[in-house]
Amino acid sequence: MNNLIILENAKMLKTNLKAVDFFCSGGGMSSGMQNSGIKILAGIDYDNTCKETYEANIKGAKFIHADVFEYKEETLEKELNLQKNDDNLVLIGCSPCQFWSIINTDKEKSSKSKSLLVEFRRFVEYFNPGYVVVENVPGVLRRKDESGLEDFIVWLNNQGYKVHCKIHNVSEYGVPQSRKRLTLIANRITDSELEPVKFEGKKLTVYDVIGEHNGFPKVPAGHKDETGFMHTVAGLKQINIDRLKLTEKNGGSRMSYANNEDLAPKCHKNDTTNFKDTYGRIWWDRQSPTITTKFFSISNGRFAHPEEDRAISLREGAVLQSFPKDYIFKTTSVANTARMIGNAVPPKYAASIGKAIIQNHTK
Repeated sequence: MNNLIILENAKMLKTNLKAVDFFCSGGGMSSGMQNSGIKILAGIDYDNTCKETYEANIKGAKFIHADVFEYKEETLEKELNLQKNDDNLVLIGCSPCQFWSIINTDKEKSSKSKSLLVEFRRFVEYFNPGYVVVENVPGVLRRKDESGLEDFIVWLNNQGYKVHCKIHNVSEYGVPQSRKRLTLIANRITDSELEPVKFEGKKLTVYDVIGEHNGFPKVPAGHKDETGFMHTVAGLKQINIDRLKLTEKNGGSRMSYANNEDLAPKCHKNDTTNFKDTYGRIWWDRQSPTITTKFFSISNGRFAHPEEDRAISLREGAVLQSFPKDYIFKTTSVANTARMIGNAVPPKYAASIGKAIIQNHTK
C-alpha cells in the first residue's frame, strides 16, 4: 500500500500540468489544485483586495488584477508565455455566482456576473487547453440556456472534449460541510469522463474539525483574535446572547423561544414552521450547513456554535470550508474575511478535481 502511495506521488511530481485560475478570489481553488500536484501559474480577479491573500498562500503564482470583460486573450498569452493547444494546460473558471444562487441576493446588482461564463469561454476557445474546469452553484445548470452553459458544453463536445457536468455535494470529498456545487471537467487528452476523486473513509463532521479538542479555545461573542489564527467572532446584542442561552446545544433552533414574547424576533414570533435554521446551532455529528458569506451572523442561518453562545469564528468557518488552519487571510474586516471564505471553492474539493486530472494525465 505504501509503495502504491509513493508511486502515485512520484507520478504527480512528474506531471507538467499547469493552471490559470480565473475569478480566483482568495485562492480556494488554486490552493486545492496546487496541493493535488498541479502548478498554478496565475490567478485572475477584478477584486484587488484578494491580491495579498492569494499571493500569501499560492506560492509562485502571479496575481493578475483584471476585469475579464476587458482582458484580452493575447494579453494573457504574453503575460504568462502560454501556448495554444497545450495538453498540459488547465483553465479554471469559477465565476462569482450571486446571480444564479438560490440565496436571496440583489439580482440587479449581480446581473453582470451572469455573463462571466461566456467571457471565460473566449479564453478556452483561444487556447484550446488540455483540460477545462468550471465550478459554480447548481442554478447555472438549472438555467443552462440563459447562463451559456449549454452552448459551452456543445462547443466543448464539438472540439473533442469529453465533458463531465454534474452536481456534487462536497461532503463526499473530504469537506465537513453540506454544499452542492455544479462541476464541469472537460478533458480532450483521453476518452475518459473525469469525475472528482471521492474521499476514502467516513464523511467528516463538524466535531472532526472544530472544538477545543481541535485547538479552538472557548471564546465569547465579540472576541477579537489579533493573531494569524483569526479565531475572531462577531459581537452579539444581549438579546441574542439570551436567545442562545435558551437554545438547545448541538443543533437546537429558535423553536426554544418561538413563543417567548420577550425573545422571539418579531418577524418569527409564534412561527414554528418557517426559517427554522435562522438563529440555530450547528450539529456536532453532522456536516455543517453551507458556509455562506454571512456565516459570522446567527441571524443569517444555522451558524451558531454547537454549544458556545456565539456564532462560529472566522477560522472555524474557514476550516469548515476545508481551508488549512494556517491559511493566511489578509483582509480588513470580519465581513470581508467571511465573504472571501464563503465565496471560496473548498480547497479539498478542488484537490479532488485536481487528482482526477492528474490520474488521467499520468495513465
